[in-house]
Amino acid sequence: MPTLKLEIITPAAKLFSDDVEMVTLTGIDGEMGIYPAHMPLMTQLVAGEITARKDSQNIHMAVGDGFVQITSGRVAILTDMAIKAEDIDEAAAEQARQRAEARLAEKLGDEETATVQASLLHALTQLKIKQRRRL
Repeated sequence: MPTLKLEIITPAAKLFSDDVEMVTLTGIDGEMGIYPAHMPLMTQLVAGEITARKDSQNIHMAVGDGFVQITSGRVAILTDMAIKAEDIDEAAAEQARQRAEARLAEKLGDEETATVQASLLHALTQLKIKQRRRL
């Protein structure tokens, strides 16, 4: 079966690099499925879930906002956060959500507000993916 290379890179590290059969992700224009020989495309990635199919098994990951570059044989994702669903610590994500919501109730500057909102989005995304995968 034909494959394409999926690479997920964050500011901290390359978190995933492997050949997969397909990738499903949410771009700025909605959800898309990417198979080998996909037309070239560059788009914004929306925080949510990425599903990669490898050896007929699905790999689920929570991701933050970012960018996606798609070529016929490669999907490169640059994002501010990525974590496999099974590696999400639900208790830690819930604590991060609570801390971020408490900070947003305070009077903050624009830059600090943006940072706290990003932290809140990361926590909410992780909680959503963890809860969805548990069902």
